[in-house]
Amino acid sequence: MALKFKRKHHKKFRLNRSAGGNAAINVLLCFMGAFMVLPMVYAISNSLKPLSELWIYPPQFFVENPTLKNFRDLFNMMSDSWVPFSRYLANTIFISVVGTTGHVIISSLCAYALAKHNFPGRDFLFKIVVFSLMFSTVVTGVPSYLIMAKLGLIDSHWSIILPAFCSSLGLYLMKQFMEANIPDTLIEAAHIDGAGENLVFFRIIMPLVKPAWLTLVIFSFQGLWGTQATTTIRSEELKTLSYALSQVVAGGIARQGASAAASVIMMIVPILVFVLTQSNVVETVATSGMKD
Repeated sequence: MALKFKRKHHKKFRLNRSAGGNAAINVLLCFMGAFMVLPMVYAISNSLKPLSELWIYPPQFFVENPTLKNFRDLFNMMSDSWVPFSRYLANTIFISVVGTTGHVIISSLCAYALAKHNFPGRDFLFKIVVFSLMFSTVVTGVPSYLIMAKLGLIDSHWSIILPAFCSSLGLYLMKQFMEANIPDTLIEAAHIDGAGENLVFFRIIMPLVKPAWLTLVIFSFQGLWGTQATTTIRSEELKTLSYALSQVVAGGIARQGASAAASVIMMIVPILVFVLTQSNVVETVATSGMKD
């Protein structure tokens, strides 16, 4: 009944636009979309340019003589290293996947406790979480390093993964979304039917907050994919792909073509994650909202 009433309510008060208004909005959205995709097109175009076009003045937006030489040079440089390219890639995938998964699970569990359970000090704890959002990673870098050193995790992947688990942004995002979209009566009804906390969290709460944790996946994965971790990881065989490609970029003018190819490679994976996740976010935002 509530869903039917909501559909009727929205249908009754929906804003009607003329055909001209719809066309104008579509044109505006297409223009904005084209404008936002220009940096990505320019990066891909640069990666296909020979060195003669990369240094031409004034610079050209589109490539005239496309070539894959920049990508071949990049992979030749990486293959000449004593650590294979696949090792750098595997390290980055491991850090990104494990860090993102743990961040989503831990943030969701803590957010559920703060949003839907009353206990002493709950508001004070959430104020600390909000206060921690003021500090950038540059400020927290030294304390994080000291903690990892005390735990004996320096020069290991866990020196990156564990701080990612504890990011306060995910906790804040999940807590606010649960409070706004999960009614207390739904949880009470599940408990009356005999459901335990684990069943309520994994079978009811997590599917309903799917838009929030998919958004969190995007933020967390993008941050971990681009991390270099030069302060906590010293062994070359444990370095990330971003670090390895940054060494190529620092090679001077002769490596500018390989540098452009490296930029595209680092950009492709986060964009694919965003595209695949964004469609699910739009779908779940449109269908999973619940109110008292």
